Amino acid sequence: MEGLPQNKKIVLFDGFCNLCDSSVQFIIRHDKNDVFRFLPIQSELGQQVIRYIGVDTAKTDSIILYEPGISYHYKADAAISIAKTIGGLYSFLGLFSWIPKPISNAVYDYVAKNRYKWYGKKDQCMLPSPEIKAKFL
Repeated sequence: MEGLPQNKKIVLFDGFCNLCDSSVQFIIRHDKNDVFRFLPIQSELGQQVIRYIGVDTAKTDSIILYEPGISYHYKADAAISIAKTIGGLYSFLGLFSWIPKPISNAVYDYVAKNRYKWYGKKDQCMLPSPEIKAKFL
């Protein structure tokens, strides 16, 4: 897809979700190699990317990791892939990849289904500080 950095991994996230916002902030703090760029699912470009890669938003409405020209991951696979990319102690989360997808995605879906109830919801997408604005598409 044109217009996206080909050498970065794109994290599409729910821009209204407090848990997702906290997760994005966590990734930014630990992205020592500047691997990730971020895109709210609700944005026009976010919707274009979702249509381009063919993700059914009825089946996932939270995090998607898109590696332009390579692959995409969603649900538990996306979270595990992000953790492995961050590295350090977080790469140990890759051990969860041995758990069968139906089980790991069921846990992921349970958290995703309850994320607004547990963590709250914003009225608008996060506005990044000037220091991290360049990480957002």
